[in-house]
Amino acid sequence: MTMRFCRLFLIISGFLLPAFTVQAAEYDANPDNYRTILPTLQPGDVLNLQAGTYPTLLNITNLNGTASDWIIIRGPSTGDPAVFTADPGPCCNTVELRNSSYVALENLTIDGHGVDGAFGISAKDGTSNLVHHIRIEECTLINHDASQQTVAISTKTPTWGWIIRRNKILQAGTGLYLGNSDGTSPFVAGVIEENLFVDTLGYNMQIKWQQPRPAVEGMPTGPSSTLIRNNVFIKADRPSPDGDRPNVLLGGFPETGAGSEDLYEIYGNFFFHNPREALLQASGRVAIHDNVFVDVAGTAVVLQNHDLPLRLAHVYNNTIYGAATGLSVGGTMDQGVIVLGNLVFADTGLSGTPTLGADNLFATVTDAATYVAVPSLELGSMDFFPLPGACEGTPLELAAFSDQVAWDQDFNGQSKGGHTFRGAYAGAGVNPGWQLDEAIKEMGTSTCGDGVVDAGELCDDGNTVDGDGCSATCQQEKSDADSGCGCSTPGSRRSAPWSWMLLGLSALCMIRRRVAPDGSATGNSGC
Repeated sequence: MTMRFCRLFLIISGFLLPAFTVQAAEYDANPDNYRTILPTLQPGDVLNLQAGTYPTLLNITNLNGTASDWIIIRGPSTGDPAVFTADPGPCCNTVELRNSSYVALENLTIDGHGVDGAFGISAKDGTSNLVHHIRIEECTLINHDASQQTVAISTKTPTWGWIIRRNKILQAGTGLYLGNSDGTSPFVAGVIEENLFVDTLGYNMQIKWQQPRPAVEGMPTGPSSTLIRNNVFIKADRPSPDGDRPNVLLGGFPETGAGSEDLYEIYGNFFFHNPREALLQASGRVAIHDNVFVDVAGTAVVLQNHDLPLRLAHVYNNTIYGAATGLSVGGTMDQGVIVLGNLVFADTGLSGTPTLGADNLFATVTDAATYVAVPSLELGSMDFFPLPGACEGTPLELAAFSDQVAWDQDFNGQSKGGHTFRGAYAGAGVNPGWQLDEAIKEMGTSTCGDGVVDAGELCDDGNTVDGDGCSATCQQEKSDADSGCGCSTPGSRRSAPWSWMLLGLSALCMIRRRVAPDGSATGNSGC
């Protein structure tokens, strides 16, 4: 291909293929030189960190990708990890985000080494720090448990569009603390999915209540959802020096104006063990469906006024086992509380008076063996999949929830069919899904576009499959952070065949750069 033709072709393809003309770089780095490369990253760039211990902190400042070209900082996906360790002072948090957006952290280990006050990943300082669209994926955060106030992942700035996915958060004072205690730093339109939380002193996760939303450029103002799905939330028996805490606590949204119609959508999660507090407590506006709650001394799910009122709660198709009280509802409830189609094994199934409570199945723990396969408190062997003919009834009226994500999918991500089952599983006999255990929840596989991906995982366009895969009719999610799956439908980002031909030809003239640790480029850099 001649130089003249190459230049002419690139000019033409620049009009036809604008999405493919970004010249991103891929860098390989090590503990000695990564700080030199880090501040130079541009949209679409990838920084591959070699295995090893990185003795200095990871400060991500003024790095801004775009919605289509994220900046990615990642460690090895297999073998020895790239490890960032807490400053023993501590001078600072181990990973600090400042004025950055569309940045992904992948396959990193953040080790707090028991340093009191050194958070793992942090974005702080309120409205003076504009941080949004951050993805934390396949990371391990460990040993942030010197005190209950030490946090693995913390946001104390108004922020939105975070994706926190498939991370292991082990031995933290608090696992996730999103928002500020005074309600001034709202966490908006996030996706928190397929994470494993084990052995926190306080909360596995808390999302704080929200004052009237601050005027921050780009922050969503219309109704949006934060999706909390397919996580495993486990507490241990260790004392909580600063007060007992639920596994998860969700605060309310502003009572009027921007954010007042936001919703927490909590589904497909496994909540296990709390010796002194609830497994889940929430106020504001919540949809809680197709979760499994096991082993709590008091009440499994507490819905009540807290910092702000409980306004709306849709609680349907959950399974609860081993609780003094299964569900407790109370508070303002001005937009209605519906408790429908739940399967509860507890001394008391429901406390309080919801707006509507119907078609729930309440039984004692002793009687559970007549309804489900293996009622147990032992991880790895418990199985609450229904026995044939034991947990079905008249079809549930679920149409009111049809605007919620995955409303028609059970704990395993399978269709609920005729909506006849009570509890989190829509089926009977042998459980085809994930075994409840101290592990990341695996969602199986679904076909997406031209390939196969895990249900709940990434499609080819970087978005998420919701259990039913990517079919001809994609389920469009409401969260700004994760807006549906990329299928071959009108309006998707798949290109016509001619565009791939142009892309192939243009690749001969413009090849992605890969940069070695010494800064030298490998491969062709152009014509």
